[in-house]
Amino acid sequence: MHYIEPYFSWLPLYKASEDPRSPFFEREYSEFHFEHAVYNYLIHPQWDEFGSQTLYMKILYSEYEEGYAIIELIGEWNDALYNDIMLLKRDVIELMMDEGIDKFIIIGENVLNFHASDDSYYEEWFQEVENGWVVLMNFRDHVLDEFRKTKIDYYLSFGGELDDMGWRKLSPRQLYDKIDFIIRKRLGS
Repeated sequence: MHYIEPYFSWLPLYKASEDPRSPFFEREYSEFHFEHAVYNYLIHPQWDEFGSQTLYMKILYSEYEEGYAIIELIGEWNDALYNDIMLLKRDVIELMMDEGIDKFIIIGENVLNFHASDDSYYEEWFQEVENGWVVLMNFRDHVLDEFRKTKIDYYLSFGGELDDMGWRKLSPRQLYDKIDFIIRKRLGS
């Protein structure tokens, strides 16, 4: 897992560590010192820690005028043991929402498992993005099955075209426009 880096092709466009509005502003990274792990597997030092023991993230892009952010995750999303959604919501998402972000694209290709608890933080997030949305994109099938069993699909959008999106060939704006079109079509607006 230590070879899996956050997507880096958009770095010339955006770095969360250089964005004064980002929760990770002024964070410093090492290319050589591996300090975080998912269980006993070290992960690349460019991933951001937000309090979870098993889930890490990277804000790949934030656009405040349009109000959207693209976030990549790695690890195990474990609400049952570590309440990862609470940590993500309180320590990252709410700070971004305070800066005007209300549309979230969460990329989950590197999320290995999901363990559910209750849906209260998902419901809260859904209610707070009143005119926005939260999209889960490119998660593994077994993770999506767990999302469905937990019924968080009421609060978060995923499935269909969102499960196999070739996003790396797109610019952040192109990805946002594509996702926004899909969500508007689903909502009939």
